[in-house]
Amino acid sequence: MSSDGGEFVLPPPPPGPPDATPPSVVQPVSPRFRVPRWWRRGGWRRTVGLLLCAVVVGVLYYSVTLAQVWRTGLADHDRPVDAIVVMGAAQYDGRPSPQLEARLDHVVELWTDGLAPMVIVTGGNQPGDRFTEASTSEKYLVAHGVPESAIVGEDTGRSSWETLQNVAAKADEWGVRSVILVSDPFHSLRIRLMAEELGLTAYTSATDTSPVQGWTAAKKHFTEAAGVAAGRVIGFDRLEAWIG
Repeated sequence: MSSDGGEFVLPPPPPGPPDATPPSVVQPVSPRFRVPRWWRRGGWRRTVGLLLCAVVVGVLYYSVTLAQVWRTGLADHDRPVDAIVVMGAAQYDGRPSPQLEARLDHVVELWTDGLAPMVIVTGGNQPGDRFTEASTSEKYLVAHGVPESAIVGEDTGRSSWETLQNVAAKADEWGVRSVILVSDPFHSLRIRLMAEELGLTAYTSATDTSPVQGWTAAKKHFTEAAGVAAGRVIGFDRLEAWIG
């Protein structure tokens, strides 16, 4: 307090408590997903973007399928089953082609190992042929030690789907629910998926002595991957109806 000039001056107030903590600044939250610019713009950019996405997904799907085709052909799933099914291939007037012979030799190995009490030979014939693939296979197997009484045949199928469809139709009659499918490596995944679609419990055991080797075998793998990829989407029965 001062008395200069008779005027009283109040002293400044004592300092008070520190101010409360200032409110925190709210940071903007970045969105977890930002819509691509080409989608926001719409029009032809959106159309092109969708097409590119479809192409990328398709390539990835086909690549995974191709790897599965390759891997299935390399793996043996030998185990006790109700029957061994050998898929037909070309025959020449009652003599198996090298490709069919390789499959049949593998069947003999599986039979010798005691994996099944029955062998199902398959495959029809071409116009003008005197023998079917099934009858040719049966004659070869009997000559190599498989009892004739253990062999049954399906000799009307003109494709893998028809053959397995006919086998599945006779499965109850033959007492067959589980099978080992014998074919070339590139063929193994597709026939297994077909058999499963038809209600069979299927395993594969591909021959490792097929004459189809090198670039020819590689092309077969690419073709089979396309068939498997399409069959998984639309069903192998529809695929068979479309491509005949």
